[in-house]
Amino acid sequence: MQRRRDPVERAEERTGDGSTDLYDVSTWEPRSIVDLFAYTIYNAASYGFRGIVLLITIAITLSLLISPATLIREDPFLAVFFALSVVPAGLLAAYIWYADITTSEPLRLLVATFLLAILFATFAAVVNSVTRPIFGAGFVGSLLFFYLIVGPVEETVKLLAVRVFAYRSTSFNAVIDGAVYGAVAGLGFAAIENALYISRVVGEADPEAGVFVTASGIATVRALAGPGHVIYSAIAGYYLGLAKFNREHAGPIVIKGLLVAAFVHGTYNVTVGVAPGIIADILPFGYGIAFVCYVVVYDAAIGLYLYRKISRYRRRYQAATSDVDGDSRPELTEFEPPQR
Repeated sequence: MQRRRDPVERAEERTGDGSTDLYDVSTWEPRSIVDLFAYTIYNAASYGFRGIVLLITIAITLSLLISPATLIREDPFLAVFFALSVVPAGLLAAYIWYADITTSEPLRLLVATFLLAILFATFAAVVNSVTRPIFGAGFVGSLLFFYLIVGPVEETVKLLAVRVFAYRSTSFNAVIDGAVYGAVAGLGFAAIENALYISRVVGEADPEAGVFVTASGIATVRALAGPGHVIYSAIAGYYLGLAKFNREHAGPIVIKGLLVAAFVHGTYNVTVGVAPGIIADILPFGYGIAFVCYVVVYDAAIGLYLYRKISRYRRRYQAATSDVDGDSRPELTEFEPPQR
């Protein structure tokens, strides 16, 4: 985006030869000792604040992971359940990565986004824990909590995991890349959330029930919940990608993506505790089968929304590149006029 210019600078460009020194009149760069001192203070404050936030995030994450790490040390086999609980989410994220018809995303950015999502998930955990008592018990309290806190907060922190690093890279060069990084952020969020859920349930379970039975049951439930995180954040990520190439409307586009993702996320949380019981009462299913069916159908419905967006992008990309001489790089055909 072109830098905005003061009227003095614009007039000088029109009438002068461009050699007039406009320092401290309408342009500025660090020259004097005071300038350099101000510049140093700004950088120190900026990077220092980021460093403090990062250190706090790492500290909270490590404290949350103490319980899973302790359980794995006592029973290493539990690590298998932690890993299996993210397999469906991982497969879905891999499919979205595969569906990216443009250039492949660097592994370092995918890994960094995954790890940042794990770190930023701690913010959501803290906010959820602090605000939950405010809404009280009962259906209305849960409704407000899921729609006003859980959905918006969790989708925001996942999107931040994309925004602060991968988004700034030149490799983020297509709208669909936002969906890819969003899916990876959802996978990271699901990984730490599953680890915390499984460790808590296993830690609180009756020893007579057996660790294997308890862990397998909660791991199955979390394996079903994981793909939702990938889908929701991929939707928000797609709009983040759209915002990158529409800077004049970037803010509203990002907000729209967050609103959609937060709404479908909150709706899942509100209905997943009610709908399976209703289905089990109406149809000849046990609660377990009704639960699985509901989660699969819900994720499939929201996933179809994402799939249609990705498919539409793929079709338009193929149409835009079909007449380019064997070159389908997005930076030459999707967002710039083809060179002939």
